[in-house]
Amino acid sequence: MKNKLYFHTTLNQKTTEAYASIQKERETVGYYDLPEQDINPILEYCKQIPAQIESIAVIGIGGSSLGAKAVYEFLKPVKNLQRKLYFFESTDPINIQNLLSKIDVTKTHFLVISKSGTTVETFAIYKYILSKQSDYSYYTFITDPNSALEKYAKELKANVLHLPQNVGGRFSVLSTVGLVPLALCGIDIKALLLGAHHVKQSFFEQGELQDILLKKALFYSQNHAQYPINCLFAYSESLKYFCEWYVQLWGESLGKKQIHSAFHVGLTPIGLIGPKDQHSFLQLIMEGTRDKSVTFIQIEDFENDVQIPDTSLPHLEALDALNSLPFSRLINMQCNSVIEALRDEEDIPLDSILLPKIDAENIGGLIFYYELLTSLVGELIDVNTYDQPGVEAAKIILKKKLSI
Repeated sequence: MKNKLYFHTTLNQKTTEAYASIQKERETVGYYDLPEQDINPILEYCKQIPAQIESIAVIGIGGSSLGAKAVYEFLKPVKNLQRKLYFFESTDPINIQNLLSKIDVTKTHFLVISKSGTTVETFAIYKYILSKQSDYSYYTFITDPNSALEKYAKELKANVLHLPQNVGGRFSVLSTVGLVPLALCGIDIKALLLGAHHVKQSFFEQGELQDILLKKALFYSQNHAQYPINCLFAYSESLKYFCEWYVQLWGESLGKKQIHSAFHVGLTPIGLIGPKDQHSFLQLIMEGTRDKSVTFIQIEDFENDVQIPDTSLPHLEALDALNSLPFSRLINMQCNSVIEALRDEEDIPLDSILLPKIDAENIGGLIFYYELLTSLVGELIDVNTYDQPGVEAAKIILKKKLSI
């Protein structure tokens, strides 16, 4: 993975202190250790799932689903996976029924994921699915140790797996939460973690990404009042759900009241997919209020040679320049043209990330890169990156309305 910054910033005492804080944080925040975890228990568990199971269904919301979905949807178009993976993550009744119409509940294994063990949306959906499939051997429950969900599952003698208690939901994709459903589909979770390990190593062992991540985090923190919106502009349809994961990670981690003041701060995340969003949101970036920074993500090698036919169309001869052009080259030319146009404006902060290809190692690295960046920015803008009091407030109100 290569990351090029098109803006300038100089490291200072604040970044030195932030780096020291992140080093200290590694003692208590668990996601930093996930790239080196022992995955053998997960792989052994996966062997217990009967061969006749054709589909895996995650019942979970937010951090319990978005990360695994991002990885699965990134790899699905280019990998011949063993099983299909579905996500029940909304209480929209039409969505629930539509998903159920796509699976055979006698050939589906359900993963009920809730860190707290009491997530309202998750258990509303679970209760409905349980009415369709009441055999508990078709379920595995993933939760914190000693949660209400674990107690429930143990009484049923159902499968229970744990996630580390010091890993927050939105940082949990590289834990049991994400690795189990992905491994059950045949995704190489060892490669996924290896990609994360390489990024971690580069950052903590003074590699290239240490300088880049510190400079990027410093720029965002120093300019968060002027550029409060960060657009992630990914030039591959396979990154659509990665953008959704990024929106949760960035928004829920960084939109807070500062620890040492009464000010509310935050960087608003927006996920975009090129080239289609060139024909909509790009106008706002190019000529709208100068309040946005933009990160582009490109795939260097799509490993796909589909090209435009050598065909000439009457009255459209000027477009013959497209003939025999690979689509993989065209989409990157489009991205590079947008970058060039925005750079010409000289007042829109840009950077670009280049992934060598679409595989598990690269998406694992990209995930860990953004987790590190989020932690650094949170430290520099003086917020608690790992809580979510705004989300909790709405949950409390809902539970009162439901008399829970």
